[in-house]
Amino acid sequence: MAPSVRFRRIGAGKDPCASAYSYGCGRFLPVSLLLDKRLVVVTGKGGVGRTTVATALGLAGARMGKRVMVAEVAQQERMSRAFRREGVGYSETELAENFYAMSVDPQRALDEYLGQQIPGPLSDMLLHNRIFEYFVAAAPGVRELTTIGKVWELAQQDRKYGSGSRYDLVILDAPASGHGLAMLRAPRTFGEIARVGPIRRRADMIHEFLGDPERTGVVSVALPQEMPVNETIEFRSKLESEMGMKTDAVIVNALLPDRFSGEEAERIDAVNGEHGSPEVAAALRAALSEHRRARSQQAQLRRLKKEVGDVITLPFLWEPELRLADFQRLATELERKL
Repeated sequence: MAPSVRFRRIGAGKDPCASAYSYGCGRFLPVSLLLDKRLVVVTGKGGVGRTTVATALGLAGARMGKRVMVAEVAQQERMSRAFRREGVGYSETELAENFYAMSVDPQRALDEYLGQQIPGPLSDMLLHNRIFEYFVAAAPGVRELTTIGKVWELAQQDRKYGSGSRYDLVILDAPASGHGLAMLRAPRTFGEIARVGPIRRRADMIHEFLGDPERTGVVSVALPQEMPVNETIEFRSKLESEMGMKTDAVIVNALLPDRFSGEEAERIDAVNGEHGSPEVAAALRAALSEHRRARSQQAQLRRLKKEVGDVITLPFLWEPELRLADFQRLATELERKL
């Protein structure tokens, strides 16, 4: 049975447990409300399956009839291979009905923005000026700002750049937790540095958009292991203290099934690998090893739940490489559990 969901009223001030349908007080959003936001940021420790979760969420949104864009922050191929396509690159590429993807290149995003702000030959001179190139490379946070700026532009109802196509939902396959937080923090940082002018105005608009729980949501992905759980807990704390934002959902990926009871595991252990058939002995040892891993995962899952409240789990899929059918299955799991 899916966990109960607590809803809160719109416009209830600064109380984190009273913001409009945002995560808090140990409850997470149902998928229909999470995907009703304009932007959903998916982050987590490296290797936990952020792209997998972002793709599954995107497919769930497309099933709802939404026009969905999944934006990657670096050129990756897992999603493209699942849809039997080449790397998507910086172009807004349709991979399935209502499902689009692109890889946000920070330099391309910067070129695009400056081309709009300074049209004509002056823009081209600036972009190819070596001093300016050194400044961009050396200035901390420029890549994060241009990347999140492009993602913000994708989520706007009235777009000015790119294809101009309008998306109902943009899902950001963000970098690992620390870099993801730096990306979310970049608009405020640059706004404080710029103080006035178009950069300040743009940074303020992006920061306001990211901090609005009705328009932007955050999903934190973890594996049921000690280090990913630690990083998830730390990220949630920093997101709230540094950005004043809440995590809308915590998703634990690749959870092994607990196939045996404690008594059954003891009986397998008692055999001690001594069996007439080497194949059966190897199978018993593998089953016992998987049981111990599953028990360890359950212990980490309990620890995470104690810290954050409700947690959504996705099963471990016994596939060397996920295909479209696997992502569709995970999308169904998210729809059922959210």
